[in-house]
Amino acid sequence: MMREAHMDNQTLEAEQTLVGHLTDLRKAIISSVIFFLVCFVIILVSIDYVIPVLTDASKLVMLGPLDVVRFYTGIAGSLSLGLSAPFIGYQGWKFVRPAMSAQESKTALSFIPGIFFSFLAGISFGFFIIFPTVYGFLMRIGSENFDMMITAKEYFSFMLMTSIPLGFLFEVPLFLMFLTAIGVITPAKLVEMRKYGYILMALVSALITPPDLLSQIIVLGPLIGLYELGVLFSKIVYKRKGLTEEEQVDHQ
Repeated sequence: MMREAHMDNQTLEAEQTLVGHLTDLRKAIISSVIFFLVCFVIILVSIDYVIPVLTDASKLVMLGPLDVVRFYTGIAGSLSLGLSAPFIGYQGWKFVRPAMSAQESKTALSFIPGIFFSFLAGISFGFFIIFPTVYGFLMRIGSENFDMMITAKEYFSFMLMTSIPLGFLFEVPLFLMFLTAIGVITPAKLVEMRKYGYILMALVSALITPPDLLSQIIVLGPLIGLYELGVLFSKIVYKRKGLTEEEQVDHQ
């Protein structure tokens, strides 16, 4: 009888824990959606100031009135997602914090601002360097035999393709630092996987650049540098982590 009562209590506690987790997840999702929508509205209201910056006086055409709506909402949605990333990351951290140790929680929180600024740096590199280089190259090739007419949709899609991936790739060093800090990987493992990392970087470079050697080198060089920077950061974190663990052993 007592055993059955104990099992019932355990089941009730498990159900209460599950309900609590689902409630926290719901709050995190609602907060993130609200923040995203606020950013979306602000950017949509300011779209007349945003468009000239993105198009850089390029002559673009619209094929219909609905294209205007799709183009504006696409820009607002993409920029809002980028601006919301730190807040969404913070909400995600709050949700998983109970399952993390105090050190892991502190480490994860400290990486959120760095990840955001790394993402911005990658997008800026793509937008100001890679996109105009590749776009100009393709336009010059096309204009030799054709009258080039670029729609706003095609322009914006190409811009995203050459900018957003770099935003994520610029987060690689910090991501490797974080994995090292929580003990998932080691610098030795990263060095061992270096050749596979280079192959992956080369594939990414080939996907987002035209098939000429110069453009691919312009992209591949920084990507390899990012991986090596991640290895260096990983070594620094690993060394500090080792010293910390030794200090804790001595203290005990």
